Amino acid sequence: MKITIYDVAKAMNLSPGTISKILNNNGSIGEETRDRVLRYVKEVGYVAESSARILKSKFSYTIGVIFSDISLVGLEHPFFGSIIQHFKTYVEREGYEIVFITSKIGTHEMSYLDWCRNKKVNGVFIVSGNINNAYILELVASDLPCVSSDIIIPGMHSVISDDAQGMRLAFEHLRSLGIDRIGTLVGPQTSRAFAERFDNYKALLAEHGLPLRPEWICESHGFGYTSAVAASEEWFATIGDMPRAILAQSDDIAYGLIHALQRRGYRVPEDVAVVGYDDISFSRLFTPPLTTIRQDRRAIGERSAAMLIDYIVRGNGKGTSVDRVPVELVVRASTPASHV
Repeated sequence: MKITIYDVAKAMNLSPGTISKILNNNGSIGEETRDRVLRYVKEVGYVAESSARILKSKFSYTIGVIFSDISLVGLEHPFFGSIIQHFKTYVEREGYEIVFITSKIGTHEMSYLDWCRNKKVNGVFIVSGNINNAYILELVASDLPCVSSDIIIPGMHSVISDDAQGMRLAFEHLRSLGIDRIGTLVGPQTSRAFAERFDNYKALLAEHGLPLRPEWICESHGFGYTSAVAASEEWFATIGDMPRAILAQSDDIAYGLIHALQRRGYRVPEDVAVVGYDDISFSRLFTPPLTTIRQDRRAIGERSAAMLIDYIVRGNGKGTSVDRVPVELVVRASTPASHV
């Protein structure tokens, strides 16, 4: 009985993709693993026949990654950068490699789908992007399996944080401290996550019988610290009655908010409590250390990877689903330690 690439993979406890890369001298495989596989195939007399070549023609063991970073931070983005790393680690362990897909290289522009066809990717991980982007919509409508860790579009599978749970945890933490005058600093509403968190904030006010006060709502027109400082200072210059607590819908904008509060002479949390969202690494080191909602970046990256590989292998990647990953409240010094 002839030995197949699957037999070799099973014997070596590796994926068929890894075996294919070693036999074709592709990819970055450790020397020890490469030598072990090559010794084995020589011992058993494995020869890559037509079935293996057909497998290779069907599967490039390559996954495209689209990171349309609307925050303009790039791969240093503390949230999405971590998700990409966990995704990359998982798929490489399964014998796949990733290639970043862009719409423009130099002066040459192609759609995401055309680039994916050109790179012969087997599936696509859309880390973040604009749901109205024509290139993303074209890609999702194609036959390529797509999974996203940020946006929700019909015909695509998404793995995202449970923002309804996160906003409830933050809100009810403040209510448990006796705080009912709760404002919010939201990020740009072009972001699915920011829009969803803002909707949940309004729903929680109604659920708790608290009034929606427009003067306690501020939108930062950027995603980071600098824009949050500017938006907060404009807000404080016009606001009359200051809220007792402010839900900032990301850690980055929470930092800007706290800086603006301190410049105005407010103490955090004695005068105004602040809650962030993300629990990026700097949040525990900030002054004061930030109470925030921790998103499970590892779970999002690994679930996205496992889901996409399953769709690639089974060929059943088209459909719509949303997998919401649980979050948790991390209490630090930016909110009071007890009932106020």
